[in-house]
Amino acid sequence: MPSHLSRRNVLLAGAAAGSALALSAAPAHAHGRPRRPFGRYGSPSARLTSTTLYVHPRGAGDFTGLQAAVDAATGTGRTLVIAPGVYRETVSVPADRTGMTWIGASEDPRDVVVVFDNAAGTPKPDGSGTYGTSGSATTTLRPDGFTARRITFANDWLRADHPGVNGTQAVAVKVMGDRSAFFDCRFLGHQDTLYADSASLDTVARQYFARCYAEGDVDFVFGRATAVFEDCDFRTLIRPDLTSAPFGFVFAPSTAVANPRGFLVTRSRISSEAPDGFYKLARPWVPSSDPTARPMLTVRDTHLGAGIDAVAPYTNMASGHPWQDQRFAEYRNTGPGAVITVPANRPQLTPAQAAAHTRQAWLGDWRPQA
Repeated sequence: MPSHLSRRNVLLAGAAAGSALALSAAPAHAHGRPRRPFGRYGSPSARLTSTTLYVHPRGAGDFTGLQAAVDAATGTGRTLVIAPGVYRETVSVPADRTGMTWIGASEDPRDVVVVFDNAAGTPKPDGSGTYGTSGSATTTLRPDGFTARRITFANDWLRADHPGVNGTQAVAVKVMGDRSAFFDCRFLGHQDTLYADSASLDTVARQYFARCYAEGDVDFVFGRATAVFEDCDFRTLIRPDLTSAPFGFVFAPSTAVANPRGFLVTRSRISSEAPDGFYKLARPWVPSSDPTARPMLTVRDTHLGAGIDAVAPYTNMASGHPWQDQRFAEYRNTGPGAVITVPANRPQLTPAQAAAHTRQAWLGDWRPQA
């Protein structure tokens, strides 16, 4: 695929033969879609429950857009069943929509795509400035107890399309609520794709991602949430604007110092379309809003592909906050990117320490329903 082909084109045009990026980003073809627009999840004339609303881009549901459905879904415990389609809009879910569930009606998350193309440096239409990182998010999820199943969240803004823009962060989804769960979802973007955050510095937000896929280049999984990524796939992308390493960083946690648990990646896989060794596994993010942050990341029982720099997998974001002072650790990882050549650069947990770095320890009394 030509390096300048935007994710917008990929999403709308379908898979290009032989391209891993296109195959991962394109909507599935019709053979994977249910015959009925909402599949086994009922319809406006046969609702699963009285609290279920249906979204269909061509009018077969209660709403044609997600934001309109969210606005109508007041109260707690509401469900949106979303028909296959590309929903080009920004969506913001208020904190009072607790216990909300979004279900992609197809069995394939490639069929239900929520996408927009704002970046941090994109000017706001009202002339009041630019969006900033958080404002760039295609989807912003504030409520506790949010669940998504089989949905693609994307931001298809590209640096190459906007050479004069300095704020290149372009968030696909920002998650802020406690007990937020994502099953079989996809997160597509480049810089700052998946923002796993919390509502405030002193709020712990537990988030769980199971069998999900995330791709990007710079800090594409980042934030201060207590987040577990289990059986997930992460893919680092090519950088046509760069010719030397590093192209970017997979994780950039910003865990508050008082929080004993940041990001946990377990039984997952990291692959790359970039040259071998051109990506760092992580760098710590100590934001100006929380200068005492002590980022935490544990990667265990995970396959690290050749795209990860095995010699020096971690680096600094700011010289005043060296990665060695943070809480980075690994345990029983495999693959060429996990080979330990410089032990000082690969902090490892002992078996006794690893026993405390588990999904159960991270999520406490919360048991997400698969």
